[in-house]
Amino acid sequence: MIPLYNQLEFNKSKPEEKLQCECEVCHKIFYVTKHQIMRSFISNKHKINFCSQKCNGLSRYNKVEVKCLNCEKIFLKNPGEIKKSPNHFCCKSCSNSYNNTHKKYGIRRSKLEIYIEQELYKKYPDLIMEFNKKNTINSELDIYIPSLKLAFELNGIFHYEPIFGEEKLSKIINNDKRKFQACLEKKIELCIIDASSLKNFKELRAIKFLNIIENIINLKILNMSKNEK
Repeated sequence: MIPLYNQLEFNKSKPEEKLQCECEVCHKIFYVTKHQIMRSFISNKHKINFCSQKCNGLSRYNKVEVKCLNCEKIFLKNPGEIKKSPNHFCCKSCSNSYNNTHKKYGIRRSKLEIYIEQELYKKYPDLIMEFNKKNTINSELDIYIPSLKLAFELNGIFHYEPIFGEEKLSKIINNDKRKFQACLEKKIELCIIDASSLKNFKELRAIKFLNIIENIINLKILNMSKNEK
C-alpha cells in the first residue's frame, strides 16, 4: 500500500474515515479506513498492501531481480521485501557473513586494544590503520596497516588457557590458525603478541606491548624505504 494522504490528513481523519491509497501491484487507487491503517501498523497479520486478493496473489509472482550484497548472485525478490531493506542477500549465510564483516558496533575490545589504538594514532597520524575490522580476510584483525601489509593480534589468556572450557579453547585455536593462513594467502605479515600476562590493565604494564608494536612498525617502514631506493 502506497499512502496518497499526508500526515495532516491522517491526523485529522476519524477512525472510520477512508483515506486514499495506491496498490503496490496494479497501482490502482483504493480507499482504506484510518482504523485499518492503524491496525496494519501494529500487526503484520493486518497489513494492507494491495487493492484486492488478486493483486495480493500476483505480488508473489511479481518478483524483481536483485544482486546479493555478499556473493553478488542474482536472485528474485518480492517488491515488498525490497521496500523493507536496501540490502539484498540470497541466503542467511550471506547475510550473516556480510553483517559480521561490516558491523560497526557490538565488538568486544579489551582495554589494552583501546589503549594501543589511541597511542598509535598519536604516534603515526599519517598512517592509515584499521582496528578490529573483518573486511580484509573475513575475520577480525586487531590491528591492520594496509600500506605496510602488516597486521597484529593481541592474544589474551583466552587464547592459551581453557578459561571457558577445552571445547571453547579448541575453537579459538582453530580460528587463530585460519586467520594466520588467510593472512599468508593475502601476503600479510601477521605478528601475534602474547598478552596473556596482562591480567589487569595498567598503563605502565601496557607500554611494553605498545613498544613491541612500534618497533615492528618502524622496522617495516625502514625496510620499505630502503627497498624503494
